[in-house]
Amino acid sequence: MGEHGCAGSTTRDTHTAAVRVPAQARAADVGRERERGVAAGDSLAAPAARGEHTHSEPPMPSPRADSARPVVQRASVRGQILDALRTALVAGELAPGEVYSAPVLGERFGVSATPVREAMQQLAIEGAVEVVPNRGFRVVERGTRELAELAEIRTLIEVPVMLRLARTVPAARWAELRPLAEATARAAASGCRATYAESDRAFHRAVLALAGNNQLVRIADDLHRRAQWPLVGGPASRGRADLVADAAEHAALLEALAAQDLPVVQSLVREHFAGA
Repeated sequence: MGEHGCAGSTTRDTHTAAVRVPAQARAADVGRERERGVAAGDSLAAPAARGEHTHSEPPMPSPRADSARPVVQRASVRGQILDALRTALVAGELAPGEVYSAPVLGERFGVSATPVREAMQQLAIEGAVEVVPNRGFRVVERGTRELAELAEIRTLIEVPVMLRLARTVPAARWAELRPLAEATARAAASGCRATYAESDRAFHRAVLALAGNNQLVRIADDLHRRAQWPLVGGPASRGRADLVADAAEHAALLEALAAQDLPVVQSLVREHFAGA
């Protein structure tokens, strides 16, 4: 997979961008990971023994030949794999309805199946995948109704908060968020959904953070992440024009917030969530 899951995109616009995991590690690293997996009772040599078939899986794009391949640190391997899988999900590289086994994904990332399985279990908790006994994990198939429900919930939570912030936050504070809005515009121009998804969430987190409620930020970010998952039967990614239009609404929202124009703030947020 290329940077952010999109070939040719290497620009990072936020400090929260996911750390990419190389699809192929050095032979020595792979050997050590395999030894750890065997020691933990997770056999890579015979994945079928875990009941996970490794055949007939949809292919995932191979990494670019010139992409950077940092050495995966043992302490952070699970987190890096989780970030990589989330990026692959948003980019459409993990297709809705398809089943993926941890051993096969582990080979593609150059690690043992254990951290992949742990990362997939986290995605199952988040609702992105579901466990398929003796096979692996199936990417959940989502339709437009679920996306509309998420938009409704986000509106119910965030609109009142943003209206309150518009009345209380000085205009200078909103000006400080302009670089994040500009970052979303650059990410949208790249045409890479995964790159845009990261910068989009970073912008919304920064806006909501001004409310001083960490639980609000966490819950809203989780809903936002779910809204970014691809739909079954839909395109693998939104077009560049759609992303650019979505990003432009961020700058307009900041202007409305700074001007304390409450009707415009409410309208922009509702339309932004519905369009996403």
